[in-house]
Amino acid sequence: MSLYKLRLQISYEFDRPSGAGRQHFRILPATLPGRQRLLGSQVTLEPEPGELGFFTDFFGTAVVEAAIPAGLTRLELRLEAEVERLAEPGGLDLSMPVTQLGPEIAQCRSLGPTSPLHYHLPSRRIPEVGAISDFAAGALRTGDSVAVVTERLGLMLHDHMRFETGATDVNTSPAEAFAARHGVCQDFAQIMVGGLRSLGIPAAYVAGYLRTLPPPGRKRLIGADAMHAWVRAWGGSQRGWIDYDPTNACFTGADHIDVGMGRDYGDVAPVTGMLRLDGQQEGRHSVDITEAGEG
Repeated sequence: MSLYKLRLQISYEFDRPSGAGRQHFRILPATLPGRQRLLGSQVTLEPEPGELGFFTDFFGTAVVEAAIPAGLTRLELRLEAEVERLAEPGGLDLSMPVTQLGPEIAQCRSLGPTSPLHYHLPSRRIPEVGAISDFAAGALRTGDSVAVVTERLGLMLHDHMRFETGATDVNTSPAEAFAARHGVCQDFAQIMVGGLRSLGIPAAYVAGYLRTLPPPGRKRLIGADAMHAWVRAWGGSQRGWIDYDPTNACFTGADHIDVGMGRDYGDVAPVTGMLRLDGQQEGRHSVDITEAGEG
């Protein structure tokens, strides 16, 4: 078990005073039985919003809702949270062979937020892309389980793509990032989700945080990290969901802190909503995660 303290800061500066608006922030760590527990959190906005509320969306993600008053030239959100994270269970691979998933999906009647029925077809931001489907087909071997194929595809993608900050933005499509062979964690995750779905494996996009450590002998930089994204593949009713991080070519572990899942980035984007603007804006965000007792 790991106990983390998390600090997030999101700030915007506007060229001209803004109009009124309403913003949704999906930033709060989730509580997942047997895996992760949010022990406490505090969200503050400066200047103070007209209203500040909380709700849970269809996919089970906690949402901070703020009514933004008019006349702002800057807006800053800060989150402080304490999270208990359990290690991922190991042991036998209980995921189904990929070839047996189809009949099980067809028998599924649940339409709850974690039902595989929501995640096995293309979505708005992750359409079917022939080049990605052809690439993913190379990860499938006769008789392989979902866990085996998920790991193989993740390793293939990690070798194919180069992580490059600033090479893409939130509107870059999976097809564009895949063709350019570079991107950030959002691109890695959305490409892999599309590839898994093309193989008949329901797959979700997961947003969260990743605790990182500096290289040996280097000082940890406070606030230097950002939000992270990875993939959740459905291994059948007995195994359930399997989390894999293609950016780092590994199954997720105790350093991955879950915020929420959805069909693609659009369902769990950290900031959505409407704000009237006349001019340019500049946004920044930083994340700092420390283990309890760490300086």
